[in-house]
Amino acid sequence: MIDGVIITPLKQIHDERGAVYHMLRSDSPNFVNFGELYFSVVNPGIAKGWNRHKKMITNLSVIKGKLALVLVDLRSGSSTEGEVQEIILGSDPDIYQLVTVPNMIWTGSKCLSDEPAILANCASIPHDPEEAEKLFLKNSVIPYDWS
Repeated sequence: MIDGVIITPLKQIHDERGAVYHMLRSDSPNFVNFGELYFSVVNPGIAKGWNRHKKMITNLSVIKGKLALVLVDLRSGSSTEGEVQEIILGSDPDIYQLVTVPNMIWTGSKCLSDEPAILANCASIPHDPEEAEKLFLKNSVIPYDWS
């Protein structure tokens, strides 16, 4: 596991009216600050990435569908430098979890379900294009094959 990444199992409450999907509370040990909450839709078979944030801590959960979240640690001097971590996230109760990703970790995702996956991010700061970095899916920096 990449140093600083926290995976937290989450609860769902289902009844005849529908469901409640818990994600993050201000009194959770891994909650740092609220910046913004947004959703990213990933279509079936499509991969998105690569992104990393210089300051932002991301709290990620999939509320619909299923996707592979891929994390890559290229932080110089990190105890897990060079490690790649794959995590399957989804709305099924057995894979419904929160992944807290520290800043400076590259992230990408690929939809594994037949329906679009909806990835929720409760970010520690509001989005700022100046603090985010992006790479194409195929690049010479990140050692990952999406096929």
